[in-house]
Amino acid sequence: MTPILECYEVLEGHSDKVWDVKWNPSGTLLASCSTDKTIRIWGKEGDHWTCKAVLQDGHQRTVRKLSWSPNGRMLASASFDATICVWDKGSGEFDCIGTLEGHENEVKGVDWASSGNYIATSSRDKSVWVWAVDEDNDFECDGVMQVHTQDVKDVKWHPSEDIIASASYDNSIKMFQEDDGDWENISTLEGHDSTVWSISWSKDGTRLVSGSDDKTVRIWRKFSPGNMEGIVTSGERASWKSVCTLSGYHNRPVYCVHWSPLNDMIAVASGDDSLSVFAEDESCGDSISPSFDLVCRKLNAHEQDCNAVAWHPTDPSKLATCCDDGTIKLWNLTGQ
Repeated sequence: MTPILECYEVLEGHSDKVWDVKWNPSGTLLASCSTDKTIRIWGKEGDHWTCKAVLQDGHQRTVRKLSWSPNGRMLASASFDATICVWDKGSGEFDCIGTLEGHENEVKGVDWASSGNYIATSSRDKSVWVWAVDEDNDFECDGVMQVHTQDVKDVKWHPSEDIIASASYDNSIKMFQEDDGDWENISTLEGHDSTVWSISWSKDGTRLVSGSDDKTVRIWRKFSPGNMEGIVTSGERASWKSVCTLSGYHNRPVYCVHWSPLNDMIAVASGDDSLSVFAEDESCGDSISPSFDLVCRKLNAHEQDCNAVAWHPTDPSKLATCCDDGTIKLWNLTGQ
């Protein structure tokens, strides 16, 4: 049976473009954010999803990105007002318990480390910040990295290590790790011909997928010192190489990529209004040149730009997308 993407629910309520959607770790809630300056929390009631809360007192401009804490209790939001808000639903309702300030311009990316100890943010001011989170949920700047030469569009933590990847308007991806109290740029990944809009780690953290304004998707792989493939590394640091480029599938920018946390499927949201799913074909290719096939594609998934896509954290057949048209759609991938 050929896999098919079927929309089973459309969520409406935002009054302007929806930029991001993120499931909480258990998949029982979905958060969305918009140019309308609000965040909406969606939950299931019976057979349908409804809006459970509207968070509207935290930001003065567009809310661009969201990230849940690993325990699912808190939500971080990044805004064009140059701040990051942290929302806590410990009392049953979401309250803003902290506003992180320091970026000079719009904050474009935010991600909570799997350890729960850090939040990373990125901005139009070309910087990546690391915020330490203590046991009392106080937040303090732990590092500022200013190595990108342009707007930093996205930032993502490694799934199990305190390593950050960032994607930029300067066409590059950079990785950072703490060394003796300082956060250092440990690797630079170059290959895209235009802005890198989005990045996502594979579930084991040995690979990274990126989506770009150059309309391509790239797969990057880590090669450790002494690797069997003979890839040259520098000292004790691993080397990251582009091992696969998916091109010819999209005729407008790739705005969001998400590597499933449950398998090796990659979801792609594009400015051509489409939603695509790719999967590795392990019957051909190898570690240096893997092969990824288009599993299915939904043309006109939305009526306008498809801005973000998120795999469900516990159900490998479900996804969420959002769009410039103000809607959020929930999808089933059937026939796998």
